[in-house]
Amino acid sequence: MHIVADIGNTRMKWGQTAPSGISRMAAMAPEDPDAWRTQLSAWRAGSNCSWTLAGSHPGRRDRFADWLRQRGDTVQVLAHHSQIPIAVKLPQPDRVGIDRLVNALAARAIVPAGSPAIVVDAGSAVTVDLLDDTGAFAGGAIFPGFRLMAQSLHDHTAVLPVVEPPSMAPPVPGCDTEAAIQAGVFWAVAGGIAALAKATALIAPSIDPTRVIVT
Repeated sequence: MHIVADIGNTRMKWGQTAPSGISRMAAMAPEDPDAWRTQLSAWRAGSNCSWTLAGSHPGRRDRFADWLRQRGDTVQVLAHHSQIPIAVKLPQPDRVGIDRLVNALAARAIVPAGSPAIVVDAGSAVTVDLLDDTGAFAGGAIFPGFRLMAQSLHDHTAVLPVVEPPSMAPPVPGCDTEAAIQAGVFWAVAGGIAALAKATALIAPSIDPTRVIVT
């Protein structure tokens, strides 16, 4: 059994691979070995699995890799841009997050050759990146995601509460403090993505800024 895993700042995502792609997926806490064991048991995964790991949190990624090796699994860690088969048109390609490059590579697999694309990932941080018309990663933008914005409002003000990000677009105006924060956070992220897509289209005119690939 081969499993790919994305080790993020707030959760870990697994995908079991099959010839046609990902056959099943799971998400769980990134520092919870009991949850890992439970998921492996649910998938009837023995101790001879092979794994490919990447993500935005190197420390957690490496601890998880050690845990897998201790149980007898084979692990490949994607930690450098040279391991990802995509050109990086930036002055310092080694400083680009592996998660952003993997997202761009996945987008390239579904974009027609010669067509640029805007690639969005909305996690703890939101990234809005450009896959150019040669299929290369050409940079992008990073800004806080839903939970980070909401937590920051609580941490850096006297009385604003912590709120959960909304599961769907909230109405505006919000009718109480919690609803107002949810509306502000949601529409700040949505508006930021839309504005950055439009700005990116100015330097890549063949892009339709209303169409993005969300990973």
